[in-house]
Amino acid sequence: MAEGTLSPPDVRPAPPAPPRPGRPWRAELGRLFEVVALVGLVVTQPLLDVLGRSPDFFLFHRASRSDILLLVALIAIAPTLPFALLGAVSLVAGRATRAAVHTLLVGLLLAALAVQVGRHGTPLRGVPLLLVAVLVGAVGAAAHRRWRAPGRVLRVAALGPPVFVGLFLFASPASAVVLPRAHAGAAGVAGPGAHPPVVMIVLDELPLVSLLGPDGKIDATRYPHFAELAQGSTWYRNATGVSGWTPYALPAMLTGRYPAEPFAPHYSQYPDNLFTALGGLYDVKAEESITRLCPPSRCEQPASPEQGFGVLVRESGRLLRQVTAPVDSRIDPEDSYRELTRAEAGLDAAEPVPADPKFRWDTLDDNQPVRFTSFLAGLRPSSRPTLHFLHLLMPHSPWAYLPSGAHYAAPEDLPNDGVGWVDLARQRHLAQLGYTDRLIGETLRTLRATGLYDKALVLVTADHGVSFRRDWQGRGMDAINHAADQVAWVPMFVKEPGQRAGRVDDRNWEHVDLLPTIADYTHLRIPWRMDGRSARQAPRAGAEKRFYDRPGQPVPITGGVPSPPATPAPSPLVGTRVGERPAGGRAKVANLAAFRAVDPAHGELPALVWGTVPAAVPDGTMLAVAVNGTVGAVVPVVPPDRGGRRFAALMPDDRLFTAGANRLDLYRVGADGALRRLALS
Repeated sequence: MAEGTLSPPDVRPAPPAPPRPGRPWRAELGRLFEVVALVGLVVTQPLLDVLGRSPDFFLFHRASRSDILLLVALIAIAPTLPFALLGAVSLVAGRATRAAVHTLLVGLLLAALAVQVGRHGTPLRGVPLLLVAVLVGAVGAAAHRRWRAPGRVLRVAALGPPVFVGLFLFASPASAVVLPRAHAGAAGVAGPGAHPPVVMIVLDELPLVSLLGPDGKIDATRYPHFAELAQGSTWYRNATGVSGWTPYALPAMLTGRYPAEPFAPHYSQYPDNLFTALGGLYDVKAEESITRLCPPSRCEQPASPEQGFGVLVRESGRLLRQVTAPVDSRIDPEDSYRELTRAEAGLDAAEPVPADPKFRWDTLDDNQPVRFTSFLAGLRPSSRPTLHFLHLLMPHSPWAYLPSGAHYAAPEDLPNDGVGWVDLARQRHLAQLGYTDRLIGETLRTLRATGLYDKALVLVTADHGVSFRRDWQGRGMDAINHAADQVAWVPMFVKEPGQRAGRVDDRNWEHVDLLPTIADYTHLRIPWRMDGRSARQAPRAGAEKRFYDRPGQPVPITGGVPSPPATPAPSPLVGTRVGERPAGGRAKVANLAAFRAVDPAHGELPALVWGTVPAAVPDGTMLAVAVNGTVGAVVPVVPPDRGGRRFAALMPDDRLFTAGANRLDLYRVGADGALRRLALS
């Protein structure tokens, strides 16, 4: 460089400033907020939404306030922990790896969110929905990595889980169970006259038509104890429930008022009801299932074996699987409600298992619902008038009992609707109704043995029915619009004290009439306005009835006493002996192994058979199912369900089974009636 010239300035960039202390932690905190937001949308919000609209879930499991709060905390916090732990572990491998792992987690959670959004907003289901969700997750992850805006939105959305928890605790129907408001229910005013004991049984999901024979009377052959009850009581044949959902139907029955608001079936929401009305004068022994209308001041409900925090976690996990699945599912906690048996509850566990062949009668006791056992034990005379109340989830699904009381296993996802499946569902319902009939017989026997039968006012009914009409199965508005006779009309029997002869009354009975009728027979004045009308008063002038799919929105229904639905004649093959037949085809039976070692003494039988046949076998092909050489059922081959099953058969006659190994055979029934045996696998 020439002397006297100036050297150019040094324009090299300055070294980067060292990162400020704490900046990596702020970045990690931001990532944690993003995960919290996504987990809140994928898990916390949908699960708390379902549970918040289902206070009966907590009432059925007799959940305490502390159990519910702990469950809510678990739902809000626990799902985030595995993601946070994975992020912390990935940080050890370096910042690049940590960023890549976080992007992957964001993509997975966005894909899971896309499954839920797609199931509700598009017709896609199953694998196509999963593929679209994976694509959405990948695009979302790429956008999150490229731009800052998605991350900022997610960090703000981290406020979601606390909001979801707040809505559950303070604004959902379940809030009444978590934070009940104290209300003192009004007591009835005793009037002149006798105050007889009251015995009331409310069954569940029992349409009147299920009890009827072809002549429109109670089918005494299939249901001898319901027929016995009808012969000594007043049968209100034109009786209807007011809702297809127990949390609305049962409060209406016990308050005398139509459903007005979507309240929890809890005494804090319905302070004036049968229990408070009679509780000032009567002792109350109440066995409720999915309601808690009897306040602690009137009766202390017995503990249920299906209660506790562990049960809540287990059932919530089942709900979460339904919420996140890429297929349609009826997300209703009530689908899982069932009565525990005495054996499951550990009652009489020390008693020896009977070794004689009379298991068909012994299992009536072993498989007896524990709530029913407690109810029977309380049916004793008392110096004070007593209300004995039982709400029993029978013959409510899940259907798992034969008329003898023997239990059988069944897939949880077996369809209830569609060709073939709805007929199977009705058959299983009727079999369980046969067992319910035995429980009614046990009640009548106990009442007579204790001397309560003649003295008591005895009421037996159901809160609602259910439709088994193809394409309209269930008890929602579609079923009401197309099969109201099966959903709304229910059995209603009232035996007055001292009544001997049965009679039939076809007045327009609605279930809001139940409490006014009880009040008249017990000579109590109810101190609140009721919508119902006592059966001891003149009948209603009109024939129109009200039904509520939603509280406050009555749907008028009309019609009189329903006629029994037409039932297909049983196949002449059922009950016939099957000798050696030529082979021709094959079939797969999912529970074939259950026939290798049958132990009837324990009350368990493989009475339901299900499986598939090759695609070449056309729909409508008839299959005969035989056990130990006797045909127990004939069923059609149907299009495959989601589980790939093309047939299922119930064999309600447990006399087909013997102890030890049992032989199961399937035969294809030809157009000419010829049978060809299928090879089983």
